Amino acid sequence: MQSANTSSTNHFSSRLGFIMAAAGSAVGVGNIWGFPTQAATHGGGAFLLVYLVLIFILGIPMLMAELMIGRHGQTNPADAMGKLGFNTLTRNLGKAIGLISIVTAGLIYTFYSILSGWFVSYAIAPIATAFGSNDTAAWLVDFSLSRNLVFTLIFSTLVFLVLLQGVQDGIEKWSKRLMPLLLIMLIAGVTYIFTLNGASEGITALLTPNFTKALAPDTLISALGQTFFSLTIGTGAMMVYGSYLSQKENIAKLTVWVAFTDSGIAFLAAFLIIPAMYVAQHNGVQIFNAEGKLLDSDALVFTVLPALFSTLGDTANLIISVVFFILLIIAGLTSAISIAEVPTSYVMQKFKLSRQRATLIIGLLLTSLSLLLAVFFETLFSFTIMLTTQIAQPLVALGIAIYLGWIWRQSQLLKAIRGQEGVDTTGLFWRIWPRYVKYVCPVLIIAIAIRQFV
Repeated sequence: MQSANTSSTNHFSSRLGFIMAAAGSAVGVGNIWGFPTQAATHGGGAFLLVYLVLIFILGIPMLMAELMIGRHGQTNPADAMGKLGFNTLTRNLGKAIGLISIVTAGLIYTFYSILSGWFVSYAIAPIATAFGSNDTAAWLVDFSLSRNLVFTLIFSTLVFLVLLQGVQDGIEKWSKRLMPLLLIMLIAGVTYIFTLNGASEGITALLTPNFTKALAPDTLISALGQTFFSLTIGTGAMMVYGSYLSQKENIAKLTVWVAFTDSGIAFLAAFLIIPAMYVAQHNGVQIFNAEGKLLDSDALVFTVLPALFSTLGDTANLIISVVFFILLIIAGLTSAISIAEVPTSYVMQKFKLSRQRATLIIGLLLTSLSLLLAVFFETLFSFTIMLTTQIAQPLVALGIAIYLGWIWRQSQLLKAIRGQEGVDTTGLFWRIWPRYVKYVCPVLIIAIAIRQFV
């Protein structure tokens, strides 16, 4: 049996395949749903500015670090981090950081699958209404345990069916199909929304920065969380995808492509969602609460926008509602596939299992945990989101920065950098980047984390 790191079928077949898969991992529900509502809540243009700054000063350097470590290790995050150590203690600590990233990915998957299951049910609801099944349509959009269990199971089935097909025939092939479709649907949606009354007010609200909120602790934390969550930093996903890369690939160029694709789609989504909110307000739908604050993201996506669609006529409501929620399903799938691949690759390599057996084991485990989260939703859902996105991901990112900068022997790091095609290690970028990750990234992560609690 060939191991995951030696079989050619467990590497991306092309640079485009990697970019589509990595961008698909980065472009998820956080971009289509989270980013626009975070921007609307935290000062519009001010949030966009802070987010862009964090993408450049933290997102891109840390994404490069994860890909570099994964590509160097050619294995799962725990063993890849362990390989960087120079003695038993540093190797074991590296493995621990990698294991935390794997567990973080698994926990993120649990709430992600529930949330994405809602998108599936909301995509079906207008179709049920069109066929006169009003009771079914009501069940599909009403919060209930039965609805949550059914659609969490459906979404998980889709994810693990893709993973069963492997890297090239599953992850890469479906990323190449889904990412262009997502982009086309986004552009079409933005074009249509811009033609509606009220959209210009939303564009103004999005682009007008409220600088009093730009440095507020909640804006910084939200932007940092959005940066790490949207790029899947701290989950091990990019380390796994990095392990599927050739040693000759230029990590810097690939990182820039992924980061720009991710940010571009996040901005496109903002130009879809926020103008749509103000179109809804123009049509008589409430988007602000009694205190004058924007409704939370759940209400916006699952109440405000469906209410907007219903004001556009039966045919338009059916088409636009289905298309919009399919857009969210695609975003959810591409990210869920990458984070579910993290524990799957670990089990394959540690226990020498075939992809089919490892996928079935992890699929059953993560789906069971997701269903458990759905049963104890009130207690566990928000807690799991907070634990993973606000605590675990920044901590893992801090560990990665420290290990790349302080633990990984510089001679080995330089060797890995020199092995890339078209790279000049004497160039300014490659002289600055290792030192930047070593000194600046840990300080920035710690400073923003402290800002959260002060």
